[in-house]
Formats: sequence, structure tokens, C-alpha cells
Amino acid sequence: MTDLAERVLEGDPRAIARMITLVENNSDEAPELMSRLHKKTGRAQVIGVTGVMGAGKSTLITELALEYRRAGKTVGIVAIDPTSPFSGGALLGDRIRMMEVSTDPGIFIRSMGTRGMLGGLSGAVFDVVEIFDAAGKEIVIIETVGVGQAEVDIIKIADTTMVVLVPGLGDSIQAIKAGLMEIADIFVINKSDRPGFDLTMAELESLVELNVQAGRKRTPILGTNAKERGGIKELVEEIKKHYNELVSSGKLDDHRRMRYETELVEIVRKRLMNLIFDEAVFKDKVDSLVNKIEKKEMGPYAAAQEILSRVLK
Repeated sequence: MTDLAERVLEGDPRAIARMITLVENNSDEAPELMSRLHKKTGRAQVIGVTGVMGAGKSTLITELALEYRRAGKTVGIVAIDPTSPFSGGALLGDRIRMMEVSTDPGIFIRSMGTRGMLGGLSGAVFDVVEIFDAAGKEIVIIETVGVGQAEVDIIKIADTTMVVLVPGLGDSIQAIKAGLMEIADIFVINKSDRPGFDLTMAELESLVELNVQAGRKRTPILGTNAKERGGIKELVEEIKKHYNELVSSGKLDDHRRMRYETELVEIVRKRLMNLIFDEAVFKDKVDSLVNKIEKKEMGPYAAAQEILSRVLK
């Protein structure tokens, strides 16, 4: 296993893939290996791409990756797909949509299911970002599932968050502005050749102006047509500008600290859940308490406290 960590640090694609599988499956070997890799992280620029379904996020990411490759940078892509609450499976179709870059040795793509996680991300995404970082990927791009108001956890891991919209959204911009619209470092209106682009741009500019009047920084708005590679160079320049501002202002350290705090809480959460549900003694206790709740002998809060008192004693 020590050899596996070394091969990841050397950028071996097979080792990277195996390491990601270990963290996704909560392998017993994963924590020690991740500890070895963590010491070599902190260099990658992490870009989050979120937005409404059908906005062309996968095509946009493909073109971004190609642009970074033309600049000589290596790229890791994490594409999150929703996991079915019924079958437990995920389509993982983003890799298919990114076929143009999947054979490039300087680009590593990993599709992952949410596995019940809210927020548009997968529970293992923090580990995957660190694996890419340790393996020498200079740019890491995370594509979340198509989102609405609540799925905004991408800001807890990305240095720069792009919110991707498309023309013709109309009143839906008003509907989602309370959540998704507030996390953007950059707004991107993709499919700019579609009717309604000017109207969508005007609506976004009005929202941005309201934020400025409220004392917030003006969020840039860019139009792209990813299928025709339109606006991609300008978008890369805007991402670079935002990242440089984070570095010069010292806010990049704040971003990284928030990422590590969120990762720490997520690890503790997973460990507690494993203690409660994976070990037979706790599973039996949960079943017993559910029976008591069903018979009205105990309330859910009292039952939860009894479980926690056992875990934390």
C-alpha cells in the first residue's frame, strides 16, 4: 500500500484510479494512504462548475480542459452524477459526454455518484481533490449535479465557483437567486447563440447591480458557446484573475481552511454513521429503539440521545 501512495505521487493513472476507488469504498487502507498524500497537497487550483440542468456544463468543462492543456497544464476532472434512491446506481454519463478529452494523458476524469449526499457533491470528493492535487494535477475541475437553491456545497471546496446558466430561464432566475445565485464568483451564460441571451444577460446584470448596492463585490458575467468554443479563452482569463485576487488578498488561505474544516466534519460524520449502522451491536440497538418509537414507548429525540450517549461515552 505504501507503494500505491508513491505511485500516486508520481502521477501513475492506474494508481490514481485505484486510490479513488479505495476512498469511495471507505477502505480500511484509505486513511493511512490519504495521510501520506496530504503532505504533498495544496498546489492545485480547484474550480467548481455548477448550475441548472441542461446548461451544457460537461461541454463547457471539456473546452476548459482543452484550453488548459493548450497552455501546458495538467487537469483532473471530478464529475458528480445523482445516485438513484431506489437502485443505488448512478448513470455516470459525464465521462461519455467528455470523450474528446478522456484519452488525453494529461487529463484524468473520474465520474462519481452522490451516494445519498446532499449539496450536489459526493462524500468522497474531498479525498479525490487531494489525490489529484498530490498526483500533480495543476487544475482540478469539479462538476456538480444539476442544482437548484439548496445544492451549494461546492463553495466549500472550490477556489473559484462558476454558476452556469442558459438563455430562456426567465422567472426561474428570480426563483433560484436566494441560493445558487449568491455563491457565484463568475456567472457564465452558456449557449449564447440561443434566443433570449440578451434578456438573460440583462436580468443577471440587474441582480449583480443589486448585490453591488448592498456592498458586495461585482460578479463578472460572461457569455460562452461551448460547442463552438466561443468565449472559452476569456473565461479562462477571468478564472485566472479571480484566483490571483484570492492569492494577493490572502483569501485563498480562508478558502482552504473552510475546505479542511468541511472535510474534517464529513469524516467525523461518516465515522459516526459507520459506528451506528455498520456494527452489529449498534444495528441491533437501532432496531430496538425503532420498535420503542413505533410503540410510543419513547420519542425519536430520546432514542437519538441514547445512541449518541453510547457512541460518545
